[in-house]
Amino acid sequence: MALHINDIAPDLEADTTEGPIRFHDWIGDGYAILFSHPKNFTPVCTTELGVMAGLAPEFTRRGARITGISVDPVESHHKWEGDIKVATGFEPAYPLIGDTDLKVAKLYDMLPASVEGTSEGRTPADNATVRTVFIIGPDKRIKLSLTYPMTTGRNFDETLRALDSIQLTAKHQVATPANWKQGEDVIVTAAVSDEDATARFDSFERVLPYLRKTRQPG
Repeated sequence: MALHINDIAPDLEADTTEGPIRFHDWIGDGYAILFSHPKNFTPVCTTELGVMAGLAPEFTRRGARITGISVDPVESHHKWEGDIKVATGFEPAYPLIGDTDLKVAKLYDMLPASVEGTSEGRTPADNATVRTVFIIGPDKRIKLSLTYPMTTGRNFDETLRALDSIQLTAKHQVATPANWKQGEDVIVTAAVSDEDATARFDSFERVLPYLRKTRQPG
């Protein structure tokens, strides 16, 4: 079944490099970043796991937990961590899910449910669609999903930027414009009247009849 924005993120029980987890319980009352990998010991993914390890304090500061998933076993993940540190200078300090039965990849619609067997013998090309980033909210609903091709490394600064927007717009009745970054002006949503906008945000600028901008609240 295809997953969409605002769908409940499938719950799961899995073994990880930090022990077994039940996903919804592990998320708790914060946000979670789940990012997937088609195979261990692949070059692009090695760099991604290291970059994410370096950015982990930024996600923690935003109340977001990180977990990675690869279809290989947990024992292989532990061996991979050494290569990740050599390549990037960072070693993952977050759990990596082992998905040898492909259960998580299928639950999250990254592999067809009809795929049979285990991860054994499968190549990165067999699992090419297992390269997705999910942002999941405290309500356990999917807030964002981005799927990347095998040869394009993910931009986790964009994941942080998107998380900032998601958290801001969940708290205030605003939206963020293209290329928005922390501290820049935001858009007043259509659900807020002019009178209410003035009361909430002190002032706003009407750029077009349907586009009002104001300073970032908070």
